[in-house]
Amino acid sequence: MSDPLLSLLAASIAFVGSHFALSHPLRAPLVSALGENGFRILYSLVALATIAWMAFAFRAAPTADLPGSGELGWIIATIITLPALALLLGSFRGNPALPAPGAAQLAAREPAGVFRVTRHPMMWGFALWAISHIVLWWSVRTLIVAGAILLLALVGAHLQDRKKETLMGAAWAGWEAKTSYWPRWGALLKLNPLLWLGALAAWWIITWSHIHAAGVPAGIWRWLG
Repeated sequence: MSDPLLSLLAASIAFVGSHFALSHPLRAPLVSALGENGFRILYSLVALATIAWMAFAFRAAPTADLPGSGELGWIIATIITLPALALLLGSFRGNPALPAPGAAQLAAREPAGVFRVTRHPMMWGFALWAISHIVLWWSVRTLIVAGAILLLALVGAHLQDRKKETLMGAAWAGWEAKTSYWPRWGALLKLNPLLWLGALAAWWIITWSHIHAAGVPAGIWRWLG
């Protein structure tokens, strides 16, 4: 496509649409035809191809072509990216939604850590990242990518519940009864301080790297210089 924004929009639709299609209606027949390993290879190749398409189109698209939301937008974005990282980092341990052995046993436990906030901490981590970029109102290209990630995270979390209900039956139903799709934000205050320290360190590094990767000071670096 000659228009980078149209190309980016098409790539984003392809990325989200292929993820939903391969994770849900096409998964069973493709696993049957290709086997579990073959399906994972296909899934990875499609994901990498659509992400690469998005990256090239994003770089070609205009930058800072919206008026922006000013200092208030930057303050909001800076604040919400910290719990986003806490949710993401905490989601890698004891998560029955991840494709690993022992998911039913994990689902039988009482929710702890980030799972007291939501049963989809990884998805909500991505969603908060997307929201942090949308509120900046910085560029159309950023809105397209962030909107795609937000849709993938929140709709994907809902579809994941439906898939896990089918795959895990009573185990997932029990997990759903003990947890919440929508975050209980107050539970963030009860997270392990070590998790917050890890999130803070990651937040510090990522926002610093944003200067070199995107050419835009993000987080506290916007004010520290």
